[in-house]
Amino acid sequence: MILPHTGRALAEAAPVPYWLDRPERPDPLPPLHGTHTADLLVVGGGYSGLWTALLAKRDDPARDVLLVEAGTCGWAASGRNGGFCAASLTHGLANGVDRFPGEIDELERLGRENLTAIAATVEAYGIDCEFERTGELAVAVEPYQLPGLAKETELARRYGHDVRLLDRDEVRAEVNSPTYLGGLWDADRVAMLDPAKLAWGLRRACLDEGVRIHEHTRVTGLRRDGAALRAATAGGPDAAPGAVRARQVVLATNAFPPLLRRLRAWLVPVYDYALMTEPLTPAQRDAIGWRNRQGLADTGNQFHYYRITGDQRILFGGYDAVYHYGNRVAPELEQRPATFTALADHFFTTFPQLEGVRFSHRWGGVIDTCTRFCPFFGTAYDGRLAYAAGYTGLGVGATRFGARVMLDLLSGDKTPLTRLDLVRSTPLPFPPEPVRAAGINLTRWSLARADAREGRRNVWLRTLDRLGLGFDS
Repeated sequence: MILPHTGRALAEAAPVPYWLDRPERPDPLPPLHGTHTADLLVVGGGYSGLWTALLAKRDDPARDVLLVEAGTCGWAASGRNGGFCAASLTHGLANGVDRFPGEIDELERLGRENLTAIAATVEAYGIDCEFERTGELAVAVEPYQLPGLAKETELARRYGHDVRLLDRDEVRAEVNSPTYLGGLWDADRVAMLDPAKLAWGLRRACLDEGVRIHEHTRVTGLRRDGAALRAATAGGPDAAPGAVRARQVVLATNAFPPLLRRLRAWLVPVYDYALMTEPLTPAQRDAIGWRNRQGLADTGNQFHYYRITGDQRILFGGYDAVYHYGNRVAPELEQRPATFTALADHFFTTFPQLEGVRFSHRWGGVIDTCTRFCPFFGTAYDGRLAYAAGYTGLGVGATRFGARVMLDLLSGDKTPLTRLDLVRSTPLPFPPEPVRAAGINLTRWSLARADAREGRRNVWLRTLDRLGLGFDS
């Protein structure tokens, strides 16, 4: 049922990501022209590429690092996400235990260290991205979800997580929604931040360390060139083609059409959507509580994630995860009125006391998804190129770890990271079209049906569970 005020709330929402629609956005850097050389070429200026370039220069200040970005740094997933920066490297503890039981203790330790290192970098470079180590609150909105929260609490405590299981009154004392029946507060393994400001801050840090960055520069192809690799580039419609000859290359394009054919079998681009409200008044803030500013997510298959910003807005996203036939990625897919209407309706169901609040922004973005939900890694061209992809929505934190892995892989040395099964293994591939689209759409339908049937999973979902395959909403 669509609530009567939903349409009014969406009427003036700008069709652009809120995070990128602000005066702090830096001026673009010039495209690359002509032929250049570098020790390391980084392709992609999102978190994955920016972390790689920064860490490479920190490892060796004499290393000549050149980064190229088809748009501007942070314009894609890194500037469109919810700003949940998690310690988990495995898309949650349960997924890590299921897939990497022999090394989950090590992965948990590495994840904690990674989050601490992100916080230290933010402080060291003065990155004003509103980093807040608030934790995350998972909420049950249906009775059948409560046993799952209890089970998750038991597992989290077994691995030393600082968690609190909250009953209905306790969770509503944290955030006042009539839909909440219980909650699980993970107190210190998730931070909230401003995602675009993090990307812009990493960009500035890279420049300060001597990384050369060229924006509006698309890599159109890669080939061997003696003992190096040559990347052909295009710097815009009026620019002559260029090239970079580099001893090593990092591929950090994630969801976008990969330059390596092998990656097409392991990745699908999935569109995710979000709304941002106008700033809340003090009275509206009092009506919902939320004094501890945790990130929130409900526990359905088609889940929502939401958080409160530094300027007292609410970001509300998720629910739909939309795949387009043939791994299609296109700007017009970033707007989906049916999803925005559903999200707005769900927002006012969650917070009926906020009737009258309007949304200032509506947008979508593409997520790189793989069948194991967490990143995979590899090399090509005899070890001269390294890649990481498949973060499935948890790239705000895990991309820094992925950058460290890629640099270790390029070194050619056996390191504690390159020995991990997480790094050495690959996910099961998605089937080719048209089976790919049919399977993904059947999975989406089955997940929605399970939510409507008290979590009961049909034969298709149970089969995927047995095979270790999945498609996350």
